[in-house]
Amino acid sequence: MTRPIIGVTTSHLRGWRSWQFQRLAIWRAGGLAKRLTASRVPNPKDCISSLDGLVIGGGDDIDLTLYGGTLDLKIRYDPERDALERALLEATTDQPLPILGVCRGAQMLALWRGGTLIQDIYSHYPDLPRLRTVFPKLGITVQENTRLHSILQRPSLRVNSLHHQSINDPGDAMQIVACDRRGVTQAIEHTGDRFMVGVQWHPEYMPQKPAQLRLYKALIATIQR
Repeated sequence: MTRPIIGVTTSHLRGWRSWQFQRLAIWRAGGLAKRLTASRVPNPKDCISSLDGLVIGGGDDIDLTLYGGTLDLKIRYDPERDALERALLEATTDQPLPILGVCRGAQMLALWRGGTLIQDIYSHYPDLPRLRTVFPKLGITVQENTRLHSILQRPSLRVNSLHHQSINDPGDAMQIVACDRRGVTQAIEHTGDRFMVGVQWHPEYMPQKPAQLRLYKALIATIQR
């Protein structure tokens, strides 16, 4: 059987490690990953027509001005990637591919759907302990009767945490489906039948966890139906 082609957005300057883990996770799930960067995708619409699915990957913070904030000169941004991902997502309006958003990718999904972000969770939640780790140390709860719950097959689990921005409003036809115990959004999904799931953690860094691989398998299964 031919493997479906899954586009994965990354930075054209950084993100090599994440890309390698994404490529492996997608291969293990039955797909073939194609790296998408601002320097490799001259025409987002043509690119989308060549794909079977899309992963909006993790990376640098999203430009704060996209949701009414102001630029912080201490933060590293990637405006070319921001523009690429918004164009790719917009192209899926006419070609509705299944989409998985990872970390900043989940945030980009929310922004594209008209949602908003919390600029810095540690300022917004003063008592939030600082946690930045690729290891699954953050406990989250998944809402029952949701697509994510059916994929992970777990009401609660531990995930990694590499972000300081988070989703506030998930956007039009999107809902929050997982949070940590302090109420920080950890996952969103489309309220309808379309596969559009965003997780705030990095499942690609936890290949030993069957529940995390099921995210990629669910993406592939949606394509093959």
